[in-house]
Amino acid sequence: MRPRVAVAVSGAFALVAALSACPANTGGSPSVDSGRQPTGVIATDPKDSTGPAPELAGARRGGTFTVLRETPISHLDPQRTYSFAGLMAVPLVARSLTTWKDDGAGNLTLVGDLAETPGRDVNDDCRIWEFTVKDGVRFEDGRPVTAREIAYGIARSFDPDLTGGPTYLQEWLADTPQYDTAWDFTANRGSLPPGLTTPDARTLRFEFARPRCDLPFAASLPSTAPLPPDRDTGVNLGNAPFSSGPYKVTRYRPGIEIVMERNEHWDAGTDPVRHQYPDRFVWSFGATPDAAANRIIADNGTDRSALSWDYVPASLVARVAGDAALRSRTLLSPTPSANHLVINNERVTDLRVRQALNHAIDREGLVKVLGGPHVAVPMTTLMPPATIGHRAYDAYPAGPNGDPDRARELLGGQRPELVLGAADSSVEQQVATQLKGNLERAGFVITIRNIPDDAKFDEIKKRGNPWDLYLSSWAGDWPSGASILPVLYDGRAIRATGNSNESYFNDATINAEFDRILALPPSEQGPHWARLDERIMREHAPVVPLYVDVAYLVHGSKAGGAFVSSVFGYPSLVDAHVEP
Repeated sequence: MRPRVAVAVSGAFALVAALSACPANTGGSPSVDSGRQPTGVIATDPKDSTGPAPELAGARRGGTFTVLRETPISHLDPQRTYSFAGLMAVPLVARSLTTWKDDGAGNLTLVGDLAETPGRDVNDDCRIWEFTVKDGVRFEDGRPVTAREIAYGIARSFDPDLTGGPTYLQEWLADTPQYDTAWDFTANRGSLPPGLTTPDARTLRFEFARPRCDLPFAASLPSTAPLPPDRDTGVNLGNAPFSSGPYKVTRYRPGIEIVMERNEHWDAGTDPVRHQYPDRFVWSFGATPDAAANRIIADNGTDRSALSWDYVPASLVARVAGDAALRSRTLLSPTPSANHLVINNERVTDLRVRQALNHAIDREGLVKVLGGPHVAVPMTTLMPPATIGHRAYDAYPAGPNGDPDRARELLGGQRPELVLGAADSSVEQQVATQLKGNLERAGFVITIRNIPDDAKFDEIKKRGNPWDLYLSSWAGDWPSGASILPVLYDGRAIRATGNSNESYFNDATINAEFDRILALPPSEQGPHWARLDERIMREHAPVVPLYVDVAYLVHGSKAGGAFVSSVFGYPSLVDAHVEP
């Protein structure tokens, strides 16, 4: 086992040193920051978890900050929130046990949000954790937030009717992926799931059957948001969440808009991250990415204090990137969203065929099809560069445009006939066509089979699906290999439907490595995940890493303070304000 590496950094333990950065675009237009040295730390000094958040120079109170987005947020129920939009919107109205201080350049500190610290590992074995709830945190009606409301929020996430949210806490407490059968929320609404207790009003205690060293990270997800039982409206909570954050929902028009206004009971002195600058946030739905971007570029009326949530569409990238006047009104950042050509390992069982697939891909050509370096950056690892502990490598060097000769050599005269399942969306059809050309140049025979876009997500998660290859993407729920590699490649979790392990990869020695690394303190895990990343690719090649998404967004001239979240790759609004 690697010795514990604990480097003091401003009252925090460093989880890892520098991460890799995406390559720069050397043209005259803005480029992804290749000089960043992102780090992740867990705060150990309680002062890091206190408020108020430092004031932003030039920010003022007042005004309406508008977010334009094509599709609505499905709901704002914290226990069901798992979309990027939801994960960025819900923290405005709901606080969690822990949260991230994020400078927008990849430098992260995990701090206590509802809790005074990011948690206490009682016996230093990651099996028993305690969180002490801060004094002064209140709901929108003035009631204090206690451990009991936080525990109830976690308990309601066991309700099988409240689907869609993360399931880490439920599975860890129940010690099984079938958590909803291990403990029945409906039958036990007045109690708590096994392993979750509230010794007093300010103490929340977790007891796990096995080490859960990543609990402080998982506790940053909205599933730990508090809720009084008398304000639980079940499946309707997302229409009117009960606020513990700086804003509260005052108008919810499904599919049209959500209006959030100040929560007068929020105490900045308890909040280390959020501000309360705008009078209100308005989420406006319906404008296509092209229409929203064009409105923001025009910079008229209320659009001057608006942000287009959807990335700049490929049709407008050249225009926006080439306009020096828009430079100050764009956000450009690598994201943690990694895209892969997933290989169904239960159908494509020959390792040499999977290795040949990796050698065949023209990543530079693929990035061009997607819209260029403002849209995507090639990658050759399982974990994206934004992951704590990431280490760059290329297990199957193919140059920027692929190596069909090496692929054909590995195939040894075979011409494997493979079916590529692709969503019937325009973008995925373009990508599938590009990949088909790459693979056929290398000796494969590829048939593209279309999958309805709205069904693809569910269909590829069914074991025994009829495709050899399909496109998929993943962003970890926190920037650690723990929320990527075991989630995607632990074969013990494969079931009939709903699989995150879409490659259906299962290897006993790799599974054992997941258990070993997960039992390590988070401060030690980073390098181990990096080595395992490379080992999986070199020994098994279960997928073909393709590219990392790049966030490229445009905002109005008076929309200040937004930055791209280093955790989720979409706009964070905790510092958002309307400039004079």
